[in-house]
Amino acid sequence: MEAGSLPLNHIARLQQTTRERTLVMGILNVTPDSFYDGGRYAQLELAVQRALQMVEEGADIIDIGGESTRPGSQPVPAEEELRRVLPVIQAIRQRVDVPISIDTTKSLVAEQALQAGACMVNDISGLGFDPRMAEVVARTGALCCIMHIQGTPQTMQNNPQYDDVVRDISAYFEERLALAERAGIPREKVWLDPGIGFGKTVEHNLQILRRLREFTAFGLPILIGASRKSFIGRILGDLPPEERLEGTAATVAVAIMNGANAVRVHDVRAMVRVARMVDAVLRVSG
Repeated sequence: MEAGSLPLNHIARLQQTTRERTLVMGILNVTPDSFYDGGRYAQLELAVQRALQMVEEGADIIDIGGESTRPGSQPVPAEEELRRVLPVIQAIRQRVDVPISIDTTKSLVAEQALQAGACMVNDISGLGFDPRMAEVVARTGALCCIMHIQGTPQTMQNNPQYDDVVRDISAYFEERLALAERAGIPREKVWLDPGIGFGKTVEHNLQILRRLREFTAFGLPILIGASRKSFIGRILGDLPPEERLEGTAATVAVAIMNGANAVRVHDVRAMVRVARMVDAVLRVSG
């Protein structure tokens, strides 16, 4: 790939596949403090090997993050985030032909990650924390995922409240999509993520999964990221992240049945199997 060019074939591949089956986004955190795999892939070769393993297991896209956004986490400088993610993106692009997403709220990180070979920006702030983010996405032609968050990672779990969680998130999406349109981001290049665990109680998360189909009214791909999150542990008897695989599988199945087009997961092999099984059921049922 030419240096600084966006992999348009990857964008086209993702856009086509969302119309055919559920996409599986593999999580690759190159951070020391993420809630489940923090520190596990902090070294370059370990991160690259994990990416290759996820591709072998069936991942459609690798989502690389250099800053933890778990509840209570503190932001890191853009320079540190770039130091963590850029070598990984560059090394993966040299080794395997897989679409890459950059999980960041910073326009500088997004811009350089896209130059290095990513094709998508996964922004937990819904283009809201950095006023330049929408402009960067529009100018580069990247895909972007607009996620809902109430507050910031530092404050989001401090008594989150909604009048109606699904309707309130839908209103947020309307506002964020209007911002994206004003910035020049084509609507067909936007995904939506209601933000499981980002400023939500256990019941809020369950409501989102139950009523997920309401978000299909936007006519855009829906991404769900519930993998090994704390609400699963709470429901299953305060299980630690290491013991939340089956609960994650249940959320993946329910999300796909209720309209999700993509799932963001740690356990790629297992969740690819769950997704393929649910896809098969849905195809048979029409």
